[in-house]
Amino acid sequence: MSTTTIETTVNNGVNVAALLGAREALAKAPEAAQFKWRATVTWVGGTFSRTTVNGYYGLGSEHQHKSEFVFDADHPEVFASEDRGATPVELVLAGLASCLTAGIAAVAQVRNIQLHSVTATLEAGMDIRGILGADSDVRNGFDGVKVTYKIDADASPDDIKALVAQSQKRSAVYDILTNPTNVTVEVA
Repeated sequence: MSTTTIETTVNNGVNVAALLGAREALAKAPEAAQFKWRATVTWVGGTFSRTTVNGYYGLGSEHQHKSEFVFDADHPEVFASEDRGATPVELVLAGLASCLTAGIAAVAQVRNIQLHSVTATLEAGMDIRGILGADSDVRNGFDGVKVTYKIDADASPDDIKALVAQSQKRSAVYDILTNPTNVTVEVA
C-alpha cells in the first residue's frame, strides 16, 4: 500500500518573502523604517472636500504611488449637506477595515492558510450632539467600534480567530484608534 502526499500551495496574493526580507533589513537599519505619510485636502464647497494621496517618504527617500488616489468626503442630507461622499468618520472605518483585512491576508499567507473570502462589517456609535454643539459634555467621536469578520478559509475556527488577533496586534490603524496620537493643527 502506498500513500500519496498532495502538497497544496497557498496563494493569498501576499509576497511574504519580500515582507520578511524587509523586516530583517529594517531590523538592521531602523532609520530606514521612518516613514511620513501625506494627504492633501481641498475644500470644494459646503461640507464637501476632496482628499488626494500621492507621495510619501520612506526607506530614506521620497516615493510616489503608481497613481494619485482621490477620496471625496461630505455629510449626509440629514446634516443639511449634499451627501456627495462618505463621511469622514466612515473613511476612518474604511481605513481600519482595510488595514485589518490586509493583515489577515498577510498573516494567513505566512501561516500557510488559504483564504477563500474575507468580509468585515464595521459599526461605530456616535452621539452627534457633541459635534453639533448641543451638549458640550458629549464626546465628538465614536463611543465604540465593533468589527465583525466572516472568513472562509482552510483553517479551524481557532486558527481563524488567531489570524484576526495577530492582524489586530500589528494593525497601524487599530493602534492609531486605540492609543493616544499627538495631533498638531496649524495655520500656515
